[in-house]
Amino acid sequence: MTRRKTLAALAASAGFSLLGTRTLDAQAAGNEEEVNRTNRGARLYNVRDYGAKGDGATLDTAAIQKTVDACANEDGGTVLIPAGTFLTGTIELKSNVTLRIVAGATLLGSGRGSDYHAVDAIPLSGDSTLEDGNWALIFAVNAKNVTVEGPGTIDGQGAQFHSPVRGTPPPSGLGGRRRPYHLLVYRCENLRVRDIDLVNSAYHSVRVIQSKRVHMEGISIHNRVNGNNDGFHFISAEYVTVSNCIVQSLDDACALFGSCRNVTVTNSYFSTRWSVFRFGGGKAANIAVSNCVLHQVYGCPIKFHGAPGSSFENMSFSNLVLDDVTGPIHISVGPRTPRKPGSGPTPVDALPQEPDQPPAVVRNISFSNIHGTVTTNPGQMEETTLTNSYREGEKHSCIALNCVGGATMERISLENIHLVFGGGGTAEDAARRDLPEIAGEYFMLGPMPAYGLYARHAHALTLSNVRLETATPDLRPAVILDHVHDASIDGLAAQADANAESALRFIDTRDVLITAPRLLSPAKTFLQVEGSESNDILVQGGDLRRATKPFAFANGATQNALQAEGVRGRS
Repeated sequence: MTRRKTLAALAASAGFSLLGTRTLDAQAAGNEEEVNRTNRGARLYNVRDYGAKGDGATLDTAAIQKTVDACANEDGGTVLIPAGTFLTGTIELKSNVTLRIVAGATLLGSGRGSDYHAVDAIPLSGDSTLEDGNWALIFAVNAKNVTVEGPGTIDGQGAQFHSPVRGTPPPSGLGGRRRPYHLLVYRCENLRVRDIDLVNSAYHSVRVIQSKRVHMEGISIHNRVNGNNDGFHFISAEYVTVSNCIVQSLDDACALFGSCRNVTVTNSYFSTRWSVFRFGGGKAANIAVSNCVLHQVYGCPIKFHGAPGSSFENMSFSNLVLDDVTGPIHISVGPRTPRKPGSGPTPVDALPQEPDQPPAVVRNISFSNIHGTVTTNPGQMEETTLTNSYREGEKHSCIALNCVGGATMERISLENIHLVFGGGGTAEDAARRDLPEIAGEYFMLGPMPAYGLYARHAHALTLSNVRLETATPDLRPAVILDHVHDASIDGLAAQADANAESALRFIDTRDVLITAPRLLSPAKTFLQVEGSESNDILVQGGDLRRATKPFAFANGATQNALQAEGVRGRS
C-alpha cells in the first residue's frame, strides 16, 4: 500500500471512530433523559448531595430546603436525611414530598430563635382555635401527598424555649406563642406521619389545621420540656386516623378542637399532665376511640368543653384502661363564666362568649368497657424537670356530665364501666347542692359532691353494668342525678361509706328506671330523693339489704315520687 493510501485509510478509520463515539454519546444522553423522565416522582434526594453537613454544629437549613425544593420541582420523591445530626431552623415541605429520616439520623431543631420564622400563610385571627401561633420547625401549607417518616428522630430542643425564671426571656429568645411546633400543617390533603420519634418540642408536637385525610401511625411523642407541650393537636381536621402511637406529654395528648369529623384513634398509649382526648369549640362529629391505655393522666382523660355555638355528636369511647388518672370523663356545655372586674387575668376558659350563638349541644356519646383507677393524689409527672401543681378541684373529681345555660345534653350512655376512686371526700363536699351554673374546666366546679358520677340537666341517660368503688373512705354519694330527665340504670353496683348520707342522690329528677341495683357495702340509705320536681322513679329488683333503709325523701320530695317492686332490703 502506498503512503497516500495508508494515510487515507487511517483518516477514514479515525472519522469512523469519532462518528461512533458521538453516536454513543447521543444515545447515552437520550437514555439518561428517558431515565429521568421515567423516574420523576420516584427519585431519592440525599440532603448531603445538596450541601448538608450533618455534624450537629453546622446550620443545614438552606441545604435541606434546597433539597426539598429540588424534589418538589421534579414532581416529588423522597428527601433523605441520612445518619447524622442535622441542625436546622424552619423548613417547608411541599406537595408529593416524603421526608425520610433514617435510623441513626436526627433532625435537630436549632436552639436559636433567629433560625425560625412565622408562617404568614397561616392566619392567627378569625377563629379562636387558630390563636396559638404559627411558628414551626417543619411546616406545610396547601400541599398534597406529604409524608414525614422515620425511623429516625426529630428533636425540637424545647427546653431552649422555656424561661427558667418567670419574666425573663428563654435561652432561644423565643417564647410564648412564637415557639415552634415540630410539625405544623395547614389546609393540606393526604398527610402521613409514621414510624418516627418526635421529642422535646418547644410547643405542640403535631398541629394539623383544616386538613383532610390525615394519618398518624407508629409515632412516639415525648414532649415534657415546656408548657403547652401537646402531643397531637387537630383543628377542624377531617378523615383522620391515629393508630399504634405512644404519646407522653405535659398538655393535651390528643386534642380535637373545632369541627373535627370522621376520626378514629386506636391501639395507642397516652400519658399527660392535662387531658388526653379534649374537645372544644366547633361542630365535632363521628369520632371513635378504642383500645387505648391512658396512664398517669393528671387532668382529664376524656374532656368536652362546649360553649354556645358548639356541638359534639355521634362519638364512641370503648375498650379503654384508665390507670392512675384524675377527672376520668368530663362533659361540660353551656356559657362560661364572664370575667369579674378586679379578678385579675381572664383564663382562656372564662372568656365571655360571642353574642347570638345558639346553645351548645352534646348528643349520642357512648362510653363502654372502661376500667381503671382514679386518684385523689396526683403526683409529679415522670421524666420532666417542670414542677406540677394541682387545684383542689382536680383531686376530688368524678365522671361529670354538666349541662347549663339552656344547652342540650342527651343520649349519653355508660356501659360496662368499672372504676375505683381514691376516696377521701368529706361531709362538706357531699353537702354541696348548688354547684355554680357554669361550663368550664372540671376543676372550676370545685370538689365534686359525688365520688363516681355527677350528672346535671341531662336527658336520656343510660347506665348499664356500672361498678363504682373507693380505695379509702368517702362520704360522698356514688351517684348524683341533678335535674335529670329520662334515665335508665341497670345493674349498678355501688360502694358507700357507712357514715355517708346515701349511696345515690336524685335532685329534681324524673322518669328514672333502676333495675337490679346492688350495694357493695353497708350504708344508711341507698337512694335519697330530693326536690318537689322529682317524680316517676321506679326501682325494680336488686339487693339493697346492706342499706339501713332503702329510700329517703328530703327537701320537698315525697314518697309518691318513687315506686319499688321486688327489691330485697331490710324490713
